[in-house]
Amino acid sequence: MNEQSRNTRYFFLFISPWLVGFSVFILGPIISSIYLSFTKYSISDPPRWVGLDNYAVIFKGWEPSFYNSVEVTIAYSVLAVPLGVSVALFAALMLNVPKIKGMSYYRTIFFLPSLLPAVATTITWAFVFNPKYGYLNAVYTALLGGDGPDWFMQHTLGCLIMIAVWGFGNTMMIFLAGLQEVPKSLVEAATVDGANAWQRFWHVTVPAIFPVLFFNIVVGIIGSFQVFTQAFVFRSIGGAQINEKAVFFYVLNIYENAFQYGRFGLACALAWILMVAILMMTLVQFYLKKRWAPDDE
Repeated sequence: MNEQSRNTRYFFLFISPWLVGFSVFILGPIISSIYLSFTKYSISDPPRWVGLDNYAVIFKGWEPSFYNSVEVTIAYSVLAVPLGVSVALFAALMLNVPKIKGMSYYRTIFFLPSLLPAVATTITWAFVFNPKYGYLNAVYTALLGGDGPDWFMQHTLGCLIMIAVWGFGNTMMIFLAGLQEVPKSLVEAATVDGANAWQRFWHVTVPAIFPVLFFNIVVGIIGSFQVFTQAFVFRSIGGAQINEKAVFFYVLNIYENAFQYGRFGLACALAWILMVAILMMTLVQFYLKKRWAPDDE
């Protein structure tokens, strides 16, 4: 046995645990979910092939919750992603000033909320927004008098957007890393040419960090279409006080079809529709990037 053959055997030996885990926990479920999406399957009954019936039920409107969950998810994405990216970029710009003492401590403080588990963060904010005994309405009553807004029923989606924006720490750190790579010579040259702060930001900083900005937008959109934990926990805490339609996200719809109604075939079809939708949106964003990206010259 020559050395190359021995190295090849060692290579496959060392990666075999990963290959087994990948096959059992990732590749296997992917293949089975594709098959199950074309079947009628529940815990009590074995899978029965129904072809495209699950997809027909979804797109023909026979599953009314589908379009409601799509509307809620799109509305959340349209509002939460731009707001979250903007807040993260603004915070990164403020924390990219090296002359301020203790800047590393401020960066840590802003980053810490993103480390908290989604369940703990949602529970905390649910108590803040609670219309009966929440801190927000307590402050509202103390300052303005009268009863505060019914956040659970009237502003449910806004509460979830606020929870999402609160965890901007990861996005901020990525922006901060990009800002620190902006050549100082370009900023100084623009200053000498008479550019004000806004012009330096728009014509120097934004083109320099465009790859980072694009990455955060793409990741933000993908994440917004996969929201589940915050909506599930928020609805569980609010109970009857919650506006059910406003928290009925797409992934929550998949969860309910699978584990509440036992329609695993339909849930798998919904999951693959989501995968294709995210893939198409990502491809469109990469296409638009070629048109919108600043020239390298």
